[in-house]
Amino acid sequence: MSSLSRRDVLAAFLGAPLALSACKKKSRVPEGELAFRPEELGHRLRDERPPVIPADKWERAGVVIVGAGIAGLSAARRLLAQGFEDFVILELETQPGGTARSGANATSAYPWGAHYITAPMKENADMLGLLRELDLVEGEDAFGEPTFREQVLCREPQERVFADGVWHEGLYLHDGESAEEKQQFLRFKATLERYASVRDSQGRRAFSVPVAHGSDDAEFTSLDKTTMADWLARERFTSERLKWLIDYACRDDFGAHAAQTSAWAGLHYYASRLLGPGRDPQAVLTWPAGNGWLVGKLHQSVRTKLRLGLAVADVAPSTCVETHRACVDVVALGAAPKAVGIRAQRVIFAAPQFVARAVIRPYRDAPPPHLDAFAYGAWMVANITLSARPNPRTRAEPPVSWDNVLRDSPSLGYVVATHQTGRDHGSTVITYYLPLCNDDPKVARRLLYAAGRDEWADVALADLETAHPGIRALATRVDVVRWGHAMVRPSPGFMFGGARAAAAKPVQGIHFAHTDLSGIALFEEAFHHGTRAADEVLAALRG
Repeated sequence: MSSLSRRDVLAAFLGAPLALSACKKKSRVPEGELAFRPEELGHRLRDERPPVIPADKWERAGVVIVGAGIAGLSAARRLLAQGFEDFVILELETQPGGTARSGANATSAYPWGAHYITAPMKENADMLGLLRELDLVEGEDAFGEPTFREQVLCREPQERVFADGVWHEGLYLHDGESAEEKQQFLRFKATLERYASVRDSQGRRAFSVPVAHGSDDAEFTSLDKTTMADWLARERFTSERLKWLIDYACRDDFGAHAAQTSAWAGLHYYASRLLGPGRDPQAVLTWPAGNGWLVGKLHQSVRTKLRLGLAVADVAPSTCVETHRACVDVVALGAAPKAVGIRAQRVIFAAPQFVARAVIRPYRDAPPPHLDAFAYGAWMVANITLSARPNPRTRAEPPVSWDNVLRDSPSLGYVVATHQTGRDHGSTVITYYLPLCNDDPKVARRLLYAAGRDEWADVALADLETAHPGIRALATRVDVVRWGHAMVRPSPGFMFGGARAAAAKPVQGIHFAHTDLSGIALFEEAFHHGTRAADEVLAALRG
């Protein structure tokens, strides 16, 4: 149930003029639902005390993996690949994947969050190993960089932006730019190419995916001390269209404005995807289900180890009565049975740090300082099923792209689920993304949960009507999810202030694996940490 009126919600997120206009129309909101409610499970962990498990009811496992997001699934994949099978994965949701999960209806599969990966470079051997395993790597180019199968390379046209009442090709608005604006755009591009080509004394890239493979030289890490907006001002990048593009990139990857984002992270968004001067950015790999396709493949390989619907409530270092050796007791809440207790030799905690604060007993008793440095952005995502594509506004309008961005909107626009299939006509599903970029993430979460499915569906449709006046009549269904902690936000000082390094250190048999340990919420980062944590655990068990 919403605690805000329709007009309140529209005004809060789309502005008063658009809210007034939309309310006067009294437009219909199609049927749909809140697809799932992870916040309810989280609140249960917060509010319920972990139950006491009778001594004769404890199960045993070599390793318990907490969380079946990308990090947890990747850790499980690594354990199996190394011949270790004595483990179990506990996941509070009814489906694996976390923010990379997907849905489907009669029209199409569609993402509920992460919807692409950037083609990895040759240095990212672990990620390439996964993609080769999935038969997605086709060969190598003249530089030894991997090439990928055409069916997973994002199909053209890839991007367009709605500005000044019309659609334009690409995301940077070249139409109407002045000579000075063009010069600044080219200078920014040259700056990025320079960062992409430089190597430190150890041969590492300045900006890399995964982040752990990049340089920690002060020349680059000092960029973390300021915001991306301040860095632009310092470097005399004053073009409003360039600043919009960079602010969009920060909202897209970090759920924060350029004025809230570390300059290191803002530059990483671009430079980590470039091979060097004169080279195109790395290709985008995508599927109708977004990264849910990859989730499905990871899940398939480890499904026998996965136990869904179990919310881990307590992770407590202990001593095994029988062996007198250190162990970790894990208690999880479920519907049936009511609670499960598993005594493990090691735990891979593949959940974010804000969950660690609530369920890891030493952290509950005495929260370490690094926990306070982690902040998470809130997002609303709506999957809108359309009976047909919106009519073009003009004959000269560029065609619907995979990614369709509204320049004068707080949202990121939408991606088209059926684009990759080549279906350019008829019904489709579009996925609309709205990050709530408040300075205080707690305020953003309160606003997110104050509005219900109907209000959020109305926000999405009212916003899209500015570019597609007839879209509401074409919408047959709008399903919504509210991600209260969608992604970690790399604020100035966070990337290299010590919190990430402290959070990644094992604690009394508990090893950590989550994308927030990178400070950047990418599939590739979660995959890296899951793989790394599995290797840590295997070394500890076998050493």
